[in-house]
Amino acid sequence: MVLVPAGSFWMGSIDALAYPDDGEGPEVEVTLDAYWIDACTVTNAEFAAFVAETGYITEAERFGWSFVFAGLLPDDFEPTQAVAQAPWWRRVDGSDWRRPDGPHSSVDDRAHHPVVHVSWNDAVAYATWARKRLPTEAEWERAARGGLERKVFPWGNELEPGGGHAMNVWQGDFPHANTLGDGFLGTAPVRSFQPNGLGLYETTGNVWEWTADRFHPTFRQRDRRRNPTGPPRGEGKVQKGGSYLCHHSYCRRYRVAARQSSTPDSSSGNVGFRCVRDA
Repeated sequence: MVLVPAGSFWMGSIDALAYPDDGEGPEVEVTLDAYWIDACTVTNAEFAAFVAETGYITEAERFGWSFVFAGLLPDDFEPTQAVAQAPWWRRVDGSDWRRPDGPHSSVDDRAHHPVVHVSWNDAVAYATWARKRLPTEAEWERAARGGLERKVFPWGNELEPGGGHAMNVWQGDFPHANTLGDGFLGTAPVRSFQPNGLGLYETTGNVWEWTADRFHPTFRQRDRRRNPTGPPRGEGKVQKGGSYLCHHSYCRRYRVAARQSSTPDSSSGNVGFRCVRDA
């Protein structure tokens, strides 16, 4: 884990290209106590140790299905239900954290990839077992920024600094063709890219990350500014960081200020988490 010292930072953004319904703005100065945060998202190997010790069954396993990106399915995979507004997401029976791309797949060669197909409830269960907790949105964002102020990405403002790839996101024509410019189609192993200034890896791209906070698009405007914990009510939970499917043509959420909402029992092949612990 990495120690984030007590201090203040500017949270959110006033990016003209942000999504109004996401509630990234306005920028607010937030003060946090010190805390420890995982350098990487929780991996399949780490989640497997939790399951082996506790016998935990994820919600995707209990439901019997989860959402898989269609581009990761075999060409001859049988037709399945697609999400109406995002047809690249397919409901796949038998997909879960052990079989991330459907029943034909496994994590045998992905021990150091981030665990996916975990719901918010699953993430909380793991964190409790590990004697940790999920980060608040403010804790996550401060750590993700790596000590930089008011920058778009953990390394600055350029999407591809110096012409190189600094995170795992979609390149090419989404969702039809990925040039694999960054080397990955689905998830990348943790520590595949350079860490930020605090020593955290892949805080943007690769997988969305659950936070502890409930989601509300305008709550930030009246939120308290010291150790904020989000709104007191709300069905969705905040996810941060974007994923390997983010692309400027439809989802420019591979930025440290970006956020989205998802229900606590939902899961998909591009959502994981990392944990924190009080200092």
